[in-house]
Amino acid sequence: MQQSVLTVRPAEAKRLETTYRVVRRSVDARQRDIKVNLTLLADDDGNFVPREAPVPLYEPPHFVDVTGKDAPQAYIIGAGPAGLFAALTLLEHGIKPIIFERGKPVSERKKDIAQLNRNIAFNPESNYCFGEGGAGTFSDGKLFSRSKKRGNMQRVMEFFHHFGAPDTVLYETHAHIGSDKLPRIIQNMRECILAHGGNINFETKVDNLQILKYSNVQIPVILAIGHSAHDTYRMLDQAGVAMEAKGFAMGVRAEHPQELINRLFYHNAPQEEIELLGNASYSLVTQVSGHGVYSFCMCPGGHIVPAGSSEDGCVVNGMSASHRNSPFANSGMVVELHLGGHAMQALDYQEDYERLAKQHGGSGLQAPAQRMLDFVEGRHSATLPDCSYLPRIVSSRLDEWLPEPIRTGLRQGFRDFDRKHKGFLTNEAVIVGVESRSSSPIRIVRDAETMQSLSHSWLYPCGEGAGYAGGITSSALDGINAALKIAERYGK
Repeated sequence: MQQSVLTVRPAEAKRLETTYRVVRRSVDARQRDIKVNLTLLADDDGNFVPREAPVPLYEPPHFVDVTGKDAPQAYIIGAGPAGLFAALTLLEHGIKPIIFERGKPVSERKKDIAQLNRNIAFNPESNYCFGEGGAGTFSDGKLFSRSKKRGNMQRVMEFFHHFGAPDTVLYETHAHIGSDKLPRIIQNMRECILAHGGNINFETKVDNLQILKYSNVQIPVILAIGHSAHDTYRMLDQAGVAMEAKGFAMGVRAEHPQELINRLFYHNAPQEEIELLGNASYSLVTQVSGHGVYSFCMCPGGHIVPAGSSEDGCVVNGMSASHRNSPFANSGMVVELHLGGHAMQALDYQEDYERLAKQHGGSGLQAPAQRMLDFVEGRHSATLPDCSYLPRIVSSRLDEWLPEPIRTGLRQGFRDFDRKHKGFLTNEAVIVGVESRSSSPIRIVRDAETMQSLSHSWLYPCGEGAGYAGGITSSALDGINAALKIAERYGK
């Protein structure tokens, strides 16, 4: 077999995608003449391979059944992408995973999130941050990583596909599953882990490392806690686990009408072409006074959601369902911060920012908001546009209370983005506070080669919570890599 690369118009790309086996697909919308780059599978004679041809997509995973066997064991704290993919990889190597997850199974978690979206009740252990699948389960499901050096990213896509994701995750450059599809995939992963002898303990928060001692044998522990487990960070600090402050980013979530974003980033393309391409997304970056200002987790056709892990703060994030068909487009707009100091000081700074947003918001989970142009020009927004945020937004002078350098960075950043894409800075857009969980402000320090904690050799910190990943796919891959290190050291 060989591969053939084509650059075609959207209509021709659609025809080829539905007819032949696609290996890679990406959209190039930098110019008015939008192109789709396709890589198609071809046979030795150069003929394109039909879409339904019986050619293996990849080597499926093989999981060892460790039920009732004297298999080596490993603990996993957290059932997000890092934890679940670590568990699956351990099973591939005959190691029994024992997972502790502070939240609920995904089906029960859905009920708590429905209450949260209606601004009725908040469960600190079952929300958009905590529960089976982690923050990624109900936070869009984009499968994209900027890093090319972490390992076999394609294997992550193959795992997702094996457990129910569509074929597109295998070849889309910016693959997307959707918050409506991910819960079932996560459930399939759980069922596989249990069927092969793994163990999952829901509603079980690890608040003391000593409970992980097993007789006189120290079982390896994968720390896959996620970036919102602030109480766990503090427990680890008390236990003397090596940690340090790291650079992170905070800001707001910006929402435009999707039709406006389509017009700006598809260069006024005709509607029939937009329907072939799907709603437009964007990735924006600039520098302001030495701080990076950039878009993060852009959700075309999506919704803004309440994403805090405590009742005394206001945090928002974005998500979109598989069809990406809401009339809104939202994205995190964040400013890089490098605070230095002790790790807990960075955590305190993040929490202070969230409490500040809560003070300026409304009752319950209502969030403070301001029209984008009003924010830049320093005006009160007498009215607010329609917004996808279900608990409701309330008008607030974010231009007055956002701390430096976030306020200055965002103001100039929006001006810079508007110079590149005229019409981006508009009062049709609204900014909602605050986007504070784009990454962890803490790194749990580990050895670069062995992935073991520098202070506790039996701990394997990984994923976003350890400060070594920045999304679903990079977290999943970091979990895989941690499991492989354990297999090398403890496997039979």
